[in-house]
Amino acid sequence: MTNSSAAVTLGRRVADRCFRVCDGRLRIGGIPVDEVAAEFGTPLFVYDRDVLERQWRLLRDVLPGDFEIYYSMKANPLQAILRFFVERGSGIEVASTGELHQALHAGCPAERILFAGPGKTEAELETALACEVDEIHAESLLEVDRIAAVSRRLGTCGRISLRVNPTDEVQGGAMRMGGKPAPFGIDEERLADAVDHVENTHGVELQGVHLFTGTQILDADVLAQQYRKAVDVAARVANQVNRALRTIDFGGGLGVPYYPHETALDLRLLSRGAAEAVALARSHPLLRSARLIVEPGRFLVAEAGVYLTRVNDIKTSRGRKFLVVDGGMHHHLAASGNLGQTIKRNFPVALVMKMDQAESDLVDVVGPLCTPLDVLARKVAIPEPTVGDLFGVFLSGAYARSASPLGFLSHPSAAEVWIDGGEMRLARRRGEHDDFLRDQVEFVPTGFYR
Repeated sequence: MTNSSAAVTLGRRVADRCFRVCDGRLRIGGIPVDEVAAEFGTPLFVYDRDVLERQWRLLRDVLPGDFEIYYSMKANPLQAILRFFVERGSGIEVASTGELHQALHAGCPAERILFAGPGKTEAELETALACEVDEIHAESLLEVDRIAAVSRRLGTCGRISLRVNPTDEVQGGAMRMGGKPAPFGIDEERLADAVDHVENTHGVELQGVHLFTGTQILDADVLAQQYRKAVDVAARVANQVNRALRTIDFGGGLGVPYYPHETALDLRLLSRGAAEAVALARSHPLLRSARLIVEPGRFLVAEAGVYLTRVNDIKTSRGRKFLVVDGGMHHHLAASGNLGQTIKRNFPVALVMKMDQAESDLVDVVGPLCTPLDVLARKVAIPEPTVGDLFGVFLSGAYARSASPLGFLSHPSAAEVWIDGGEMRLARRRGEHDDFLRDQVEFVPTGFYR
């Protein structure tokens, strides 16, 4: 498979696995994409509920029953998606008060919400404590003290877990978040002192530990090592405080393959590793009743989403062909490679109305923004394009709209469409140009009226 054809080949594989292709037309949830685009316009994100159902059941069947699943909503905070998971008994992991309010609005009980993330403000902590969320993951001793002070003022006791930045023997994944100097968590070598500090601080109750050391992990052995490490850390904390811990949070990190060199997570090995972690925890008298929590996001929602744009122009510059589409990095920063890629790699893509046609042209697919970074696909082989074609980016259910600079150049945000049982409905309206003015305050210079 050549680099130029790989993205389209992978796009076809995703389409065959998750959706359907009929007479060359991609169908999402049974509906041809041109009908979705005609109804709601482009650019837009389209999500298939059936794919979410498949991923949820797959993970629920793979993980032992002892594991509780909390959806990490930073991957995609759409209300339709949040409600889908809440209806299946999932908790929600949030990392801001904005996410907290969205989770509550989706019907998630406060006692099924975990509040994570570094740099929480006093106002955010007060909101979380007043709502009585299940647990706050404390990232530093200052944050512990801040939670305690707010709790005392509110006349309550803050339930916390300590986020631990472990040593580097369990590292892996596309983006490391621990095992090195990091803003996340308390270094493992300082954990004993941190536990003593919490135990001597009035207003907080230490419930457990939280480890989240990397994201986009495709090696089940790495995840298994991290699970064992989390149990080991929890056992040391439980022994130190000489009482049972309530929670062990293993974090998220379960990845999906985006590129030709990546292979899917071996779920059989993941299941075995998770079962070993359960056995290890249950063998310790102070961890026997601990809740075992995972916080997946990408694994659950990435494959369910497709980003659709329309070809607006086709041009050649010094022998290189460009498709100019009506969407771009302001909606889908990850596809442009600007979420940390050193070398630009293409997401799985396709001309979604020509999926049965042979590749004929080598093109760059670029957006409407005035920056050379606005590239959705580079040197990709596609069927002969025409203006008006629909171009799709697969694996767009996670960290697409939610991780993009929506205000850049003041283009409207993309609509989001939810497809359930062959019916499509608008889940988030397209942004309007007035949206960029709505929250602004009219500014009149001092002395203007004098």
